[in-house]
Amino acid sequence: MARGKKGRAVSGWLVVDKPAGITSTAVVNKVKWAMDAQKAGHAGTLDPAATGVLAIALGEATKTVPYITDALKCYRFMVNLGAATTTDDAEGAVIAEAALRPSDAEIEAALAAFRGDIQQVPPQFSAVKVDGERAYDLAREGEAMDLAARPLWVERLEMLSRPSPDQVELEMVCGKGGYVRSIARDLGASLGCLGHVAWLRREWSGPFSTSDSISLEQIDTLAKTAELDAFLKPLELGLADLPELPCTPEGAARLRNGNPGMVLASSVGYGDEAWASYQGRAVAVGIYKAGELHPSRVFN
Repeated sequence: MARGKKGRAVSGWLVVDKPAGITSTAVVNKVKWAMDAQKAGHAGTLDPAATGVLAIALGEATKTVPYITDALKCYRFMVNLGAATTTDDAEGAVIAEAALRPSDAEIEAALAAFRGDIQQVPPQFSAVKVDGERAYDLAREGEAMDLAARPLWVERLEMLSRPSPDQVELEMVCGKGGYVRSIARDLGASLGCLGHVAWLRREWSGPFSTSDSISLEQIDTLAKTAELDAFLKPLELGLADLPELPCTPEGAARLRNGNPGMVLASSVGYGDEAWASYQGRAVAVGIYKAGELHPSRVFN
């Protein structure tokens, strides 16, 4: 006899303001317990030392995680100038130092090379896989890796403040797969002063921002109550970057069964990805073809 799933079939997004000192996975587990949810996952890992927006998907919202992972994200961070570390942040051991300190104008000029389409080498301590193993596991064993550069879209990178000659505060808006630690490392190298991240905070991720967030302390206090449920945001927010196509009742029924369903006319082009809604609720995500949506993901 099949065993039923443990927990509630709750669906939606909970936006957590992650504190420093805890892993993203631990936050997911905390939320899953507090919401008594059957299923949970996050959209975009934050390093344990980092803080800020960690969007937790529950239930059916986990099907929309890839769209938040691919969305633009905003990071505010401080770069310590004058030293390189093993981890490219303040958690690592210093491996090189430099006495040079660039001027504000030199920093502003150097930032231009890190905007637009760039190539970025991940940190040695990162989740990148090398021959089936995580780079951070190999790095902890003392192995130096030649990691391949990866493409990254940086929409914006600006200097916010210069608290001292040894520090510069930056803000970056970038696409999927960006490593702030690599930006700090490479910026310091290009300026000849070396650098690493002192602290890092994610201000927003796709449609989710810190203004919508809840703290871990609040989650602990409100665990397993209706008050915590009130913080839950609709799963449809995870589809904010895709066009919405209202569908007919018959189309909704067909889509829920995994078949192409009729959607109302729109400006979406043939072959575009979109999501179908019925009475404001997400029914499916798929490819639009000649008046119908061909589903790839169906929501229960």
